[in-house]
Amino acid sequence: MLLIAFYALAGVAHLVVTDAMVRIVPAWVQMPHAVVIATGLCELAGAAALVTHRWRRAAGWALAAYALCVWPANAHHAIIDLSGGTGLPIWYHAPRLALQPAIIWWALWASGAVRVSRRAPR
Repeated sequence: MLLIAFYALAGVAHLVVTDAMVRIVPAWVQMPHAVVIATGLCELAGAAALVTHRWRRAAGWALAAYALCVWPANAHHAIIDLSGGTGLPIWYHAPRLALQPAIIWWALWASGAVRVSRRAPR
């Protein structure tokens, strides 16, 4: 349930504060405004799919891939903020970047896309 809220909130944020998000998109990304809108819609679709039994696993894989794909934008955002000294501080960016693998794992685990065995190793 928390993962659904996480991605739903992120998706809404992409649609509400689009211009702020466009400013952190790396320069090599074509049509950044459209990409921010599209990624917000993808997050909302992923959150909605997590609610369903039929699409839950696919949503987990898609959201994990999504989290991996936006990692460069998060790194770019940190570089912009930290090099200019005018944005968010290191205590915001460091945990965000460090936790990206956990967010990827969370999407896979919470959706049932991967299963954790509780058996003792042989």
